[in-house]
Amino acid sequence: MSLSSPGAETLRRQVCDLYAEVDAAVAAAGPVCEASGRCCRFQEAGHVLFLSSLEADVLLAGAPSYAKPVSPDFCPFQQGRLCTAREPRPLGCRIYHCDSAYQQTGNALTETFLRRLKQLAVEHGAEWLYAPLHFFLDNAADRPVLPSGPAAPHTVPLPVLPPGDARPS
Repeated sequence: MSLSSPGAETLRRQVCDLYAEVDAAVAAAGPVCEASGRCCRFQEAGHVLFLSSLEADVLLAGAPSYAKPVSPDFCPFQQGRLCTAREPRPLGCRIYHCDSAYQQTGNALTETFLRRLKQLAVEHGAEWLYAPLHFFLDNAADRPVLPSGPAAPHTVPLPVLPPGDARPS
């Protein structure tokens, strides 16, 4: 399935529809956001932003240009304390909040919506790869985003990452 095929556009639209559900669930949970932008400064926040190949497709289709190579330490779409890729941002950006009272709810939402994203990949025979943001951004031109032909087995290939990138989130 090519990026311009009707199937790819349908899948992107379904991911965006899922994002709308995520946004509603997060709003209903009511986490506090101080708008500090710290969550986008990954090293400072002590986490790694992981996303799936489906999320990377949506992000790369709608985000502004960025410089390569991308650092694993911060998001290249953060300008000041604001996100320049707000609409196509991935699940982790939508769910994660620094609010300590929300962490358990955020974790449950992540598990629920990651399962649903993976189910979309299975239904469409799309590639499922789960890796850090910088992996997808640095390799964007090097990988086919959606497969062509019959559905491939639905495994999660793990990228070989440099030792500094293997930090738990």
